[in-house]
Amino acid sequence: MRTLVCIAALLGWVGTSQAQIEFEAAPISYETAEVNTRITRLQKQLDAGEVKLAVDSRRGYLDSVLKLLDVPASSQVMVFSKTSLQLRRIMPSRPRAVYFSDDMYIGYCQQGDVLEVAAQDPRQGTIFYTLSQPEVTADEKPLFVRDRGQCLTCHASSRTQGVPGLLVRSVYSDSGGHPLLGSGTFNTDHTSPFSRRWGGWYVTGQHGSMRHMGNVIANKRAPEELDRESGANVTDLNKIVPVEHYLTPHSDLVALMVLEHQVQMHNYITLASFETRNALHHDQIMNKALERQADYRSELTDRRIASVSEKLVKYLLLSGEAKLDCPISGTSPFSQEFPTPGPRDTKGRSLRDLDLQTRLFKFPCSYQI
Repeated sequence: MRTLVCIAALLGWVGTSQAQIEFEAAPISYETAEVNTRITRLQKQLDAGEVKLAVDSRRGYLDSVLKLLDVPASSQVMVFSKTSLQLRRIMPSRPRAVYFSDDMYIGYCQQGDVLEVAAQDPRQGTIFYTLSQPEVTADEKPLFVRDRGQCLTCHASSRTQGVPGLLVRSVYSDSGGHPLLGSGTFNTDHTSPFSRRWGGWYVTGQHGSMRHMGNVIANKRAPEELDRESGANVTDLNKIVPVEHYLTPHSDLVALMVLEHQVQMHNYITLASFETRNALHHDQIMNKALERQADYRSELTDRRIASVSEKLVKYLLLSGEAKLDCPISGTSPFSQEFPTPGPRDTKGRSLRDLDLQTRLFKFPCSYQI
């Protein structure tokens, strides 16, 4: 088995600042507790011979993994900054592709050693895996290997709400794909100004007079002076980068915005779970030590739960969402496919319905509820 490549910065560069809550020990036991993700279920099917991974001559297991995990190709977005441990595979002419569904994230590099995978567990949040790409054939048994801590040096920081998680990051990237970190970087979610999004990413779609940081290279001498005009309203990446190797020629604007919202929504859900379980566990210990009733709950625990719940609800209701000054549209089928699963109410409304005129979603509540 090749040396494991962490999914570090699958969705953008992460710094080392830490503001994480306790999740290594009980009651969370993040690294040792059993998990139930789409990956654990798929691995059982592979082990039992119920399904097989097909090998594509160019992309290895990617196509087959996406199909078996029901991750749509239309979700494809591409990042060209060297913000992954497979950085030697990444450059503006050879970006990394990211694919996602409601609870899965797949990172793919051309000629990469592994597929980078992150899956959501109902209790433990984001769980990281790698799948070694086959050399030539699929003779060797496919094995999703769970990360056992390497990824958490980057993927459990204040930028992921202090819990194991993901993020989308915007950087100033030079002609080699190196992020110019001295000029600053930006976490991006639904609250981010449009002007600070997608540095180091390719972006396809229409967005009127609004400008972002995508599709352009930063000058090392003056990184902040990006030629935003040349990167605006790009609908054909073929003019910028070879795309024939990828599943689609798109790095869809709408998919990027949904992705930004979703990764931090997952982080807030995990934070609420971990903090609540930690607070209740602390009370259990103190109740035993002080010979109080087993179900006694302290004021401190109530405050901890109320505080983290407020953070979750604010993000869930898209509080502070940045307003769109112009209508937006993507270039792939993502905008049509994303709302389809529903569920819908008796009036045919779904939280997955997109607005794309003045805001991302039609209704101000996350579909992740």
